[in-house]
Amino acid sequence: MLQMVGEWFWWDRIWLPSNLTWSDLEDQEGRVYAKASDLYITMPFSIAFLIIRYLFERLIATPVAASFGIRDRVRQRVVVSPVLEGYFCSHCRNPTQSDIDGLSKKCGWTSRQVERWFRQRRNQDRPGLLKKFREASWRFVFYLLVFIGGFIALYDKPWFYDSREVFASFPTYSLLNSQYWYYITEMSFYGSLLFSVTFDVRRKDFKEQIIHHLATLTLLVFSWCANYIRIGTLLMIVHDASDVLLESEKLFYYAKWEKTCNSIFVVFAIVFIVTRLVIFPFWLIHCTWVYPVLLFPPFFGYYFFNAMLVILQLLHLFWAYLILRMVRKFLFSNLTGDERSDHEEEEEDSTEENGVCQKDLLEENGTCQKDSLEKNGAHKVRNSTGGAVQQEH
Repeated sequence: MLQMVGEWFWWDRIWLPSNLTWSDLEDQEGRVYAKASDLYITMPFSIAFLIIRYLFERLIATPVAASFGIRDRVRQRVVVSPVLEGYFCSHCRNPTQSDIDGLSKKCGWTSRQVERWFRQRRNQDRPGLLKKFREASWRFVFYLLVFIGGFIALYDKPWFYDSREVFASFPTYSLLNSQYWYYITEMSFYGSLLFSVTFDVRRKDFKEQIIHHLATLTLLVFSWCANYIRIGTLLMIVHDASDVLLESEKLFYYAKWEKTCNSIFVVFAIVFIVTRLVIFPFWLIHCTWVYPVLLFPPFFGYYFFNAMLVILQLLHLFWAYLILRMVRKFLFSNLTGDERSDHEEEEEDSTEENGVCQKDLLEENGTCQKDSLEKNGAHKVRNSTGGAVQQEH
């Protein structure tokens, strides 16, 4: 059964045009081609990236954060409540009012105390500023180094400037050492991101990020196996160009360097629009959609590869919408940091929690004052009544 599935999966007609077979991609006449077996090395490399990241964050990023005065805020721990903790972990982090009323009866607490417990419990799970800084530092260093390495590997290649050269002499062009290590490094890094997704900072666009990582890995694996190496290297460098600026903007945002952060954000928005909304669709997708059919008839891999590119483009449009909305607020409303990267939800939640806490205090103070007034009023009534009785006597 597994052999049959493997034969179907590696069927020539799925991966290659009708006039090509896997035998055409075997090493011959001094030419070296990418092989699927080469991808096995990405697994240990992904684990190695996790180890390097751990050491980098503790030995380098943490002292740098301390030099900027970045420290985690001490958060108040919630009161131990097995009933509320069980509901929080297994059911819902944001219970409805009816659930709160039911839980208050089980715990013997008031509804206000249960609401406050859930707010403090959610706040307790939020990642600290130090963790965000260390994560952004690691990604910034990687994207910067890999972007420089990718540019060095591609700047002297003809297909870097002329998209018609991407499929020239396909599939007989040989795999270069620089392309090999560029691919392995990028795929290993994205693999490490999938491994670390459970303990990384959970951002507002978490689902979109997962889809992006999976689509990117799928594109890289397919382009590697089908010898779409040239277009694959262009995809990687186009994405890395704006990622460097995004992570650097986060670093200065966490360090509260507002002017530097705002300047980098504007540059990032411009680079993102140019690379993801101009170069990506009108150069790369146009290249993979138009030029291959001039050389061979369309096949399954042709449609599959372009479909993955379209999915990435839809994600780019989603993120471009968020970026342009931030730029609009930044330029016309003078609001900085409200919706940037992974801070939007936290800032909104913090504001909401502070507002609710203040509301709770006001209500509690108002209730206490009301009770005090009522008691004083009752006391006066008793005094006046007592005086009247004494007067009668």
